Amino acid sequence: MPPLEAMASGTPVLASNTSSLPEVVGGAGILVDPQNADEIARAMLKVLQDKGLQEEMRKKGLERAKRFTWQGAAEETVKVYEEVMRGEDV
Repeated sequence: MPPLEAMASGTPVLASNTSSLPEVVGGAGILVDPQNADEIARAMLKVLQDKGLQEEMRKKGLERAKRFTWQGAAEETVKVYEEVMRGEDV
C-alpha cells in the first residue's frame, strides 16, 4: 500500500524489485534490489538530482495509481474466492 499511496499523491516511488511491488509500481517507479545498498543509494540520488525524472515519475505514478480502486480489489477478491470454491487453481 505505501508505494501506491505515494504514487496517488504524486510522490516518486523507489521500491523493492521483489514480492508484489513490481506488479503494483509497474513502470511508474524505480525498482531496486533491496539487498543492494549501493543500488538503492544510486537510485535515490538519481531521483533527487533529476527534476525532469521527478516530474516524469510523478505523472506516471498518478496515472498508475488510478488503475487500483477499492471496487477493483473487491471484485478480484470475490473472483479468487469463487475459483477456490470451484476447486480451481488460483
